[in-house]
Amino acid sequence: MKSPIRLIVLMCTAQVLVQIGAFFWPALVPEMIVRWRLSNSEAGWITAAFYGAYMLAVPVLVTLTDRVDAKRVYLGGVAAMILGHAIFATTADGFWSALSARALTGIGWAGTYMTGLKLLADKVDAKMLSRAAAGHAASIGISGALSYACADLLAHAGGWRFAFGAAAGSAVIAWMLIAIAMPPRSHKQEALPGAPALFDFRPVLRNRSAMAYAIAYGLHTLEMSALRGWGVAFLAYVAATNGASGNVLSPTITLTILGLMGTFASLAGNEAAIYFGRRTLISAAMVGSVALAALLAVLGARSYPVAVALMLIYGVAIWLDSSSLTAGTAGTAEPSQRGATLAVHSSLGYFGGFIGPLAIGWVLDLAGGNSSTAWASAFWVIAATMLAALLIFLGMRPRGLAGDKVSS
Repeated sequence: MKSPIRLIVLMCTAQVLVQIGAFFWPALVPEMIVRWRLSNSEAGWITAAFYGAYMLAVPVLVTLTDRVDAKRVYLGGVAAMILGHAIFATTADGFWSALSARALTGIGWAGTYMTGLKLLADKVDAKMLSRAAAGHAASIGISGALSYACADLLAHAGGWRFAFGAAAGSAVIAWMLIAIAMPPRSHKQEALPGAPALFDFRPVLRNRSAMAYAIAYGLHTLEMSALRGWGVAFLAYVAATNGASGNVLSPTITLTILGLMGTFASLAGNEAAIYFGRRTLISAAMVGSVALAALLAVLGARSYPVAVALMLIYGVAIWLDSSSLTAGTAGTAEPSQRGATLAVHSSLGYFGGFIGPLAIGWVLDLAGGNSSTAWASAFWVIAATMLAALLIFLGMRPRGLAGDKVSS
C-alpha cells in the first residue's frame, strides 16, 4: 500500500494534467468566433455545454463510486476528456461538432473532479482527508488558472488544433499515471443490509451536517462564478469611466492573479479551519464576502486602483472557505454514501456556478445596463446572497471533522 502522501501527490498530478485543457475553449473563443463565423449566442452555448453536461452526468458517475471502484470511473472520465479534446483537435469545424466535443469534456470532468476526491477519500484516513481535499482543490485551481495562458501559448506555437491536441495528450498521461500507479480498491464495495438503493439520495438529504456544507458550497460557487464571469467586464467599465494608468494591472491580468491568490487562500483556509474550527472559518469567510461585496457596491466604480485592490481582497475571501466546504461535506458524509453525497455537493456547486453569471446579467439589465448604479446593484445582490448563505449555514449547525483541533 502506498503512503497517503504519495497517493495525494499522484492524484493531484493527474488532476493538473486533466484540468489544464478544461478552459482552452473559453481562452480561444474570440479567435473561434471569427474563424467559424459564430454568433455570440452560439459561442455561449458551446461554453455552457461543458457545465450542462457536467450537471447531468455527475449525479450518476460520482454516485456509482459507492458500488464501483472509483479508479474505474475516474479512468472512464479521463477517457471522455481525451476524446473531447481529440475531436476539437482533428474534426471540429463548427457549432455542432464543437458543442458535442465540449459536452463530452463536461461528462469527462464529471467523471474525474469529485471522483478523484472520492478516490482519495477511500484511501486516506479521516485525519488526512481534510488536507487531501485542500491539496486536490489547489491542484485544480492552479491548473485552471494557468489553462488560459497555456492555451494562448500553444495556439501561437502551433495553431488552435495543436493546442487541443496537446490537451488530449496531457490527459493521456494522466490516464496512464492513474492506471499504472494508483492501487485498486482493496475490497469489493457492496451495499450493507438495509442500505438505500444506489441512486436513492434521500439519506444524503437527511444528513443535516453534510447538506449544510453542500448548500453553502452551492451559494459559494454562485458567488465565485459571478466574480469570474463578470470581473473583467466590471473592471473594464471602471477603467473606461475613471481612467487607468499604464502601470495599473489590466482587468484580465487582475482576474488571473485573483485566481492564483484564491487557490492559495483555499489551502490556507483549510489549515485555519483545522486550527480554529471549521464552522468558525467558514462563517468568517462569508462575513468577509458580505463586507467586500458591499464595499465594491459603494466604492468600486469610483476608482480603478480601488476596484482592483478590493477585487483581489474579495477573491481571497471567496476562496478562503472553498476547500473547507468540500472537506466538510466529504468528512461528515456516511462512508457508504460518500459518493452520493459528493454527487449532491458537486451538483449544487455547478448549479450555483450556472446561476451566478446569469443572475448578474439579469440584474445589470434590470438596473439599466452598464452603469455605476447597475454594478452597485449587482454587488448588493451578491452581498445579500452571501448573508443568506451565512444564516442558513449557522442555522444548520454542521459538525467539524476528525483532526480539527477545535470543535466546530
